[in-house]
Amino acid sequence: MMGKRLAILLTGLGAGGAERVVMLLANHWVAQGHEVHIISFDAPDAPVYFDVPPTVALHRLDLSHPGLGPLRVLRRLMALRRVLVKIEPDTLISFLTKNNVLALLSTWGRSIHTVVCERNNPMRQEANSLWGRLLARLYPLADAIVMQTRASLVCLPKGVESAAFVIPNPIETPTALPPEESEPKILVAVGRLVSQKGFDLLIDAFALIQDEFSDWQLKIFGDGPLRDSLASRISACGGSERIFLAGQTDTPGAWIREGHAFVLSSRFEGFPNVLGEAMAAGMPVVSFDCPFGPAEMVTEGVDGLLVPDGDIEELANALRRLLSNRDFRAKLANEARKSSARFTVPRVAAQWDALLNTLGETKRDR
Repeated sequence: MMGKRLAILLTGLGAGGAERVVMLLANHWVAQGHEVHIISFDAPDAPVYFDVPPTVALHRLDLSHPGLGPLRVLRRLMALRRVLVKIEPDTLISFLTKNNVLALLSTWGRSIHTVVCERNNPMRQEANSLWGRLLARLYPLADAIVMQTRASLVCLPKGVESAAFVIPNPIETPTALPPEESEPKILVAVGRLVSQKGFDLLIDAFALIQDEFSDWQLKIFGDGPLRDSLASRISACGGSERIFLAGQTDTPGAWIREGHAFVLSSRFEGFPNVLGEAMAAGMPVVSFDCPFGPAEMVTEGVDGLLVPDGDIEELANALRRLLSNRDFRAKLANEARKSSARFTVPRVAAQWDALLNTLGETKRDR
């Protein structure tokens, strides 16, 4: 692929899964000799969680005001069009539903290849239902639509199948390593403290077995609006000395250094980065078989345990099976490390490179 000018659209540069993927891809594309620009709607002085490659140009539009009324949407759209006129990219790559709508509208009438990437489960994101319907109407304007799993293809409307590509998230080989087993042993979970991540279900499941495993603790890493209600739930189940809300780590992936096992309790996902990171680090994992992602990452009983979606008692049983058997944990951890090689940055970046190559040199009239 000849050197190209690539623009990537994000909401902000905080501690999210899409943000991590963007930085990994940006690093790869810079190393490949491409000119990379990242456009975001956050303030220029807002915290940046992941390292930005020094040669990447940042365009932070300072339009991160709460809510997206018609006037704010129009302001974002006009600001995005202005920066695209300035950059003149060969390709615009957008992440997340609302940004995808703005990306397709902003390139309408312009000869810019546009790739839109869905990062979650649009069938379960009630807050984005209106945006999702609008995006479905705009999908035919996209040169490519990137989904993270094969299962998520059911979310796409009819007529856009030829533009759809399945590319999983790249998982960086962790620099942190799980600790040697000692007491207390730590079961870790990671994510924003929101309903999607199902930490209420996890707390209830761990409460069912906490008296059986006095040498284990549960630590939940992340921040979010449900912190107080989760703290109350922990107190109500008598888990205040065993279950901890550990907050967001100062550096990406630092939670790996504390975990002897990992659990994903999400109600739905797009592609759970933290599950892949735990597997790549050599941690034994347990996950709800939620839509989408876990079933395409974990082979039940081989490199992890899959639990029927949302079943608290079965999650408790799977945790009981894992926490009670050190040899079983070691077997799963070893297989998880090997199977996660499918998601290394070079392998996934190569799929992105192949996609960009398929766009060719000819830009269609929008």
